[in-house]
Amino acid sequence: MTFRRMSTISLDPRLNLQAIKNPPNQHGVVLEEIEGLLRVHKDGNIERPPIIPSVPSTLALPHGVTAKDVVIDKFTNLWARIYVPSHPGNLPVLVYFHGGGFCVGSAAWSCYHNFLANLACKASCVIISVNYRLAPENRLPAAYDDGFKTLMWVKQQALSEPSEQRWWLSRCSLSSLFIVGDSAGANIAYNVTTQLVPCDPSSLRPLSLKGTILIQPFFGGEARTWSEKYATQPPTSALTLSNSDVYWRLALPFGANKDHPWCNPLANGVTKLRDLRLPAIMVCISELDILKDRNLEVCNALSSLGKRVETTMYKGVGHAFQVMQNSQLSYSRTQELISHIKAFKNQ
Repeated sequence: MTFRRMSTISLDPRLNLQAIKNPPNQHGVVLEEIEGLLRVHKDGNIERPPIIPSVPSTLALPHGVTAKDVVIDKFTNLWARIYVPSHPGNLPVLVYFHGGGFCVGSAAWSCYHNFLANLACKASCVIISVNYRLAPENRLPAAYDDGFKTLMWVKQQALSEPSEQRWWLSRCSLSSLFIVGDSAGANIAYNVTTQLVPCDPSSLRPLSLKGTILIQPFFGGEARTWSEKYATQPPTSALTLSNSDVYWRLALPFGANKDHPWCNPLANGVTKLRDLRLPAIMVCISELDILKDRNLEVCNALSSLGKRVETTMYKGVGHAFQVMQNSQLSYSRTQELISHIKAFKNQ
């Protein structure tokens, strides 16, 4: 399957009006809503209409790619979808976190399945796509904990070499590990990285973190940036300022505001960042994204501290263009993104 097949995926709520209609007052007052994606009711009920279909791991894979779902923690229902291309040699490993404002999304969503299957094939890597717990049922740091737990699970599997995991473990070079994500998933990738780097490297073996890839990372702050206030967004944009505020209200710990360090890495100044032994970081920014200026601020701050930061701007496209494709331009930019990820992991 090529990326062109994804052109019908859209966040236009009009496409799914039937799915989001409910009998009047079925669950009472709606406290928070992101149209077409999420409703949080006062009685505690949470609705996530299936505006994007979930698909099985075997659906429409590129030639030579195998994918299966694996259970990481049955008690918290933490699982991952693993993609393995049939390329020769031991392949780098990408641990990937999907987007969705911490509140929606799945490793089984068709848009992520298509994107990651193609990324595994074209960039020659094993991808572990993590289905972490969602807010508001599980507020942060639940998603970060799931990310860290996934990495420790990979380490445990490598050390014990259970036969049921050999289909992907035997293809991996765990000394070439990358933590990757887009949007809220990129926020998770960043925060899991900062959680991982203080660890004694010997305690992580055979894992060796080579880099972190942040695709349109979902950061925020109490003070609005220019692009948050003024960037012109199409009505079907994957991320608007009002939706961003809802996601943060539902994801952050109760009582926290958007200057919490999980949301705003620069809230407490750069002093704490100076001592972090961060790996090489690649940050992918969309020109029409409301997060553009926030992403650039974080990149500039890290660069000023001597961190290795590679920044790429994708012209003419908005937030989540690589999974919410509806134009030839976004398809072309996605091919560029895959090429840049491949080049970064091969450095």
